Amino acid sequence: MIIEIRNAGFINKGAELMLHAVMHQIKDRYPYAKLVMAPSHPKKGRPFYKFAKLGFYSKAWFWKYGIQCGDAAVLVPKLFRDMYGVVLDREVNVVLDMAGFAYSDQWGVGSSKELARSSKRWKRRGTKVILLPQALGPYQKSDIQSWVIQWADNVDLIFAREHESYNHLTELVGEQNKIKIYPDFTNLVKGTLPDGYDSSDKRIALVPNYRMVDKTNKEESAAYLPFMIRCAKYLVAQDAKPFVLVHEGANDQMLADRISEAAGGIPVVKENDALHIKGILGTCDATVGSRFHGLVSALSQGVPSLATGWSHKYIRLFDDYSFKEGVVSVLSSEQELYNKIDLILNVEKLQYIRNGIIDCSNKQKELSRKMWMSVFEEMDKVANR
Repeated sequence: MIIEIRNAGFINKGAELMLHAVMHQIKDRYPYAKLVMAPSHPKKGRPFYKFAKLGFYSKAWFWKYGIQCGDAAVLVPKLFRDMYGVVLDREVNVVLDMAGFAYSDQWGVGSSKELARSSKRWKRRGTKVILLPQALGPYQKSDIQSWVIQWADNVDLIFAREHESYNHLTELVGEQNKIKIYPDFTNLVKGTLPDGYDSSDKRIALVPNYRMVDKTNKEESAAYLPFMIRCAKYLVAQDAKPFVLVHEGANDQMLADRISEAAGGIPVVKENDALHIKGILGTCDATVGSRFHGLVSALSQGVPSLATGWSHKYIRLFDDYSFKEGVVSVLSSEQELYNKIDLILNVEKLQYIRNGIIDCSNKQKELSRKMWMSVFEEMDKVANR
């Protein structure tokens, strides 16, 4: 069986964590399956040399002027394709899509348009297509709606990450048995620590996200960096040993450096391995962040967190962990903000919050296991042909 992992990547550490989650599950269930990814430009999220190290084959797949040209590789004899580890789109049996949050008004029509066209081809060829748990919608813009209707009709299973995403989709395409609700599946991934990592002076992680600058309105965008700096300064004043953790990219690094400088030079930690990032978050007493998968990594390990976000997915994540108090606005007054931070500084309150989060984490992990059983049930229809 040939399985394509779609929309994974290595720049976005959430996408990389999802990749590890999928690899672990697939290798356990289908140890002889061939895993495939479509490469990107070396400076983009899926360079060939990175996924080849993980044992992936490369799929011939590229778009030019709105036309998918990868099928032209069929002109290359199979002997040579096999020599160089190249797989044709028509050879793929299952596509597992983990775009995260690509299919929405916020990210525009492009991704939904491409999925609609690609899934039409896959459906015609009998390829199973499964959208793993991700945030979906909203779909208020008319130019995206027809494409969403098309891909929803073409794919075999769709997992919305929470009720709001489910509602966004089903209000447009109607309720269907193949559309289900399950949480983010990276909660099952175990983090690791970098060699020699010392967590003694790094107890509360600040995890910035540049999306809070370029995906929010003008007022929230302008308020974000000062908000994070206030958090850092207050934590320093309380001797809470804060540090800034760079979750991904140059823009997050820029925010981290400015937060550190404004707060008196608190440590900045950058790791290229998504598993190390999760491992580091697991050593913390608490986190204050805006990266969705950074928050999932913390909460799934029982680490209390405060969050400010730019979409509905943040609020719904904290609903899942029964910690609505953990969501804070960048426009909150200083006193409101400090009261929130005090929740994760008070030892007695922190332990109470932690116990509740651990209980919810166990429930979320069980849901993720059930989600994978649904995925395997669908994939077995191909494996047993």
